[in-house]
Amino acid sequence: MATRTDAPTRREQILKEAARLFAERGFHGVGVDEIGAAVGISGPGLYRHFAGKDAMLAELLVGISGQLLTGGRRRAAEAAGDPEAVLDSLIEGHIDFALDDRPLITLHDRELDRLRDTDRKLVRQLQRQYVELWVEVLREVYPGVLEAVARAAVHAVFGLLNSTPHMGARPRALPGRAATAELLRGMARGAFASAAGSPAESPAAG
Repeated sequence: MATRTDAPTRREQILKEAARLFAERGFHGVGVDEIGAAVGISGPGLYRHFAGKDAMLAELLVGISGQLLTGGRRRAAEAAGDPEAVLDSLIEGHIDFALDDRPLITLHDRELDRLRDTDRKLVRQLQRQYVELWVEVLREVYPGVLEAVARAAVHAVFGLLNSTPHMGARPRALPGRAATAELLRGMARGAFASAAGSPAESPAAG
């Protein structure tokens, strides 16, 4: 069993350090040797795991989009039959991502256009499916919300939750993780409740 997990564990280490370095210095500001040094192997040794930096970037961005979608579907299945619980679970999962994987948010914002067309289209496809999962759940919780309003609200909440890289890197710039998660949770639910009361949900008179 250990043999089966050795290679993926090394790949995960490489990807984690690559994401951190790319987020800190930009994709072109980091060399293969630096990524290798961060995980204790030679730069050329990385080529046993990845074809190059482009492949690392693609796996990071495609990978996290797939993981969010898979995790969202799992959470929805686990709380099936209780839309409120599904929505809370989706919010919880995305907050974990926003707090624990900040480099990937920065990477997506700055480097998505560097992907090959096929990889970029795959990222967009996975993201659309993830959004639609949330839209469906949100409309179950708030049946009166128009689909377009629900979709706009989901995108707005993603923007809110994904703002964590801009919250400050100083140790005391934020409350503790639990307090920050609770703050984000309340703001997300508040935004959705506000969308549910939006006048846009009712057709214009006349």
